[in-house]
Amino acid sequence: MDLDSLNKEENLFHIIRYKFFPYWPVFVILLSLSLAAGWAYLKYTEPLYEATASLIINDENKGVDDPRMTESINMFASKKIVENEIEVIHSRALMSKVVTELNLYAPVMEQKKFKSVSAYISSPIEVKLKYPDKLTQDLDNIPAYFFTYDSLRKEVTVNQKKYPLNEWVRAPFGEVMFLPNSNYLKSSRGPLYFYFIHPQIITDVLLKELYVTPVSKVSTVINLHIKDHVRERGEDILNQLIHSYHQIAITDRNLLAANTLTFIEDRIKFVEKELGALENQVQKYKSAEGIVDLSEQGKVFLQSVSDNDQKIADINVQLAVLDKVERYILNKESNTGIVPATLGVEDPVLTQLLKKLYDTEIEYQRLSKTTAENNPLLTSVSGEIEKIRPSILENIRSQRENLKAMNLRLSSAKGKYSSALQTIPKQEQELLEISRQQAIKNSVYSFLLQKREEAALSYAPTEADSKVVDMAESSIWPVSPSPLKVYVVALALAVALGFAFVTGKELFNNKIMFRSEIEAYSKAPIVGELSKVKLRKDKIFVAPSDVIVIEQFRQLRTTMGLYGRKFSKKKILITSSIPGEGKSFVSTNLAYSLASSGKKVALIDLDLRNPNTSVQFNYYRLPGVIEYLKDEIGLDELIHPTSFRNLYVLPAGRSLGDNTELLLNGRIEKLFSSLENTFDYILMDSSPADLVSDAFLLSEFSDITLLVLRHAHTPKNVLQSFNQSNKKILKNMAIVFNGVGVRGFVKGYGFGYGYGNIDIYKDKYFKANAT
Repeated sequence: MDLDSLNKEENLFHIIRYKFFPYWPVFVILLSLSLAAGWAYLKYTEPLYEATASLIINDENKGVDDPRMTESINMFASKKIVENEIEVIHSRALMSKVVTELNLYAPVMEQKKFKSVSAYISSPIEVKLKYPDKLTQDLDNIPAYFFTYDSLRKEVTVNQKKYPLNEWVRAPFGEVMFLPNSNYLKSSRGPLYFYFIHPQIITDVLLKELYVTPVSKVSTVINLHIKDHVRERGEDILNQLIHSYHQIAITDRNLLAANTLTFIEDRIKFVEKELGALENQVQKYKSAEGIVDLSEQGKVFLQSVSDNDQKIADINVQLAVLDKVERYILNKESNTGIVPATLGVEDPVLTQLLKKLYDTEIEYQRLSKTTAENNPLLTSVSGEIEKIRPSILENIRSQRENLKAMNLRLSSAKGKYSSALQTIPKQEQELLEISRQQAIKNSVYSFLLQKREEAALSYAPTEADSKVVDMAESSIWPVSPSPLKVYVVALALAVALGFAFVTGKELFNNKIMFRSEIEAYSKAPIVGELSKVKLRKDKIFVAPSDVIVIEQFRQLRTTMGLYGRKFSKKKILITSSIPGEGKSFVSTNLAYSLASSGKKVALIDLDLRNPNTSVQFNYYRLPGVIEYLKDEIGLDELIHPTSFRNLYVLPAGRSLGDNTELLLNGRIEKLFSSLENTFDYILMDSSPADLVSDAFLLSEFSDITLLVLRHAHTPKNVLQSFNQSNKKILKNMAIVFNGVGVRGFVKGYGFGYGYGNIDIYKDKYFKANAT
């Protein structure tokens, strides 16, 4: 790890430690409130469970075949496409059937102390409406019907009226039937009530919670997922959805088989009548003519003619089927329906086209029952049907021409047999003709019986084209709300709010809070940071017990280079930007700190309007600088000793007010010249520089100017404007950051403005003058 990374990690650690950790009680309170809110949310939020089921689809594009015997002989078994079947399962029409079958439009609820919960498994009865589609869709006014149930009498009491079970009854809320709840597992503890909501609304809600997805791109297994507040209800919804889907598929397939059987049965009845008539005709002819049987020549002829007639009969059947299919396609125009059976059509191209049309028609029928009319999938299937129809019609015309040509050749052969018939005696000839017609009808009859059996085997109402892999099963634990996620979010929210509170508190504060803010607004060096201390109103001296602040003043004088015996820059001006920043506090205690080191110090109170230093030393009523500048007193009368060794005070004087002009009369230079010969250090406590110009005038006579700024007191804009307009006027200006307070709730010094947490700035100017 490189040095930059280490520095970044260290800075981040310091930011967290010194900027945010002092506010740890805020974080603790926010964390407690967030966790309590998370606990309440988990307790009073109804849990959500996820039910899952899986289904395998017979997809022709993915090569999945059903190996059952009934499928191998089922002429109407349809192949499906997984993507289409997903749309069918997720359709509004199919879910609407589920809502109606499970009576989900009439939920039964259990009233508890703070909320109502579903009584799907705790209610002894369920409610069924005869006409649920007539319910209003107004969600703003849904009345609740409280009821009680008498298990002995099997009666339900609603609004003091009793209703029996398993009977349609008229009630104020509609024609209704109360049924025993097959899902009843436990008794309810609170009052029960039910209400009605339009099935379409419930359908839309369930469809939003239903997810139907394939296991993979190459698999025909699809997974069904739905979330519900009641585990058993979620399972019932998926199971009923699968059942309804199977029923629709079975109904469509059986409709095609039924249409085919109807066509075959009609043909069989017609052929049976013809056969019966021919048999009666043979018997009557034999009785009338006394003929017992045909001769050997007649049998040979009959066999030849029968073979030829069989072929002609097959052609006629195919032509009849082609005519029926052609009429169906021409008469249907743009509509769709179940295509008639082919029954004997031998052309493979036509058979394939018709099979494709069968499957597409069945797909359209299923989609039309389960999707909206303008559904893109339904439109696509309808367009595919329209593309298939012209190809079928063209193939039918071509097939018809071929069959007619074959029929013509067979008819020509029939003429030869007719010529041979002339050589047979007349009576036998007539009997042979009747027997030939009988053989033709028998052949057709056998063919129709065979096709009827094939259609009957395909008519299997209990089998579907898809298979259930796993029945619906709900999760044991709720998927929402997740306790772990809720508590993690609560923890993250508490931390985020804590960070936002601390950052916002200091970001929107227009007062100077950080050392970095001073450095951003001013290029002057920061030579000291002084902690906030509590002093009596009439005192400005630091108590001996405030060891840290005393040490900070020592650090201040060391940083300024105010040590050594030959320090030539001895005149120090102390001012501030606005009142209340502690310039008198700094000047007095700095003077005391210098005097305690053995240096002779003169502290001049040059705040000629508000002489706080004179007041603190009880020299407020004595003649001072003002009288000296007026030449009313001499230097000996101006200098007063204090109770502190080596510390002398020069008070402001009596005549307070606007005395700025006195600083320009030349006597102030004489004063400084005299004091320099007597004292090691001369400290000047001046007026605030942002209010009057005294500090700027005195700065010309000083060697160092200390600008005192106070934490959480000095406005940022004052420092900014002060620095921009006056930074070239105050001579050798340095900054003292005073009154640095406690961050948050921690006893100590915060990151960026605390004692012991600053990289001491030693200006080259001060270093050069330190000896």
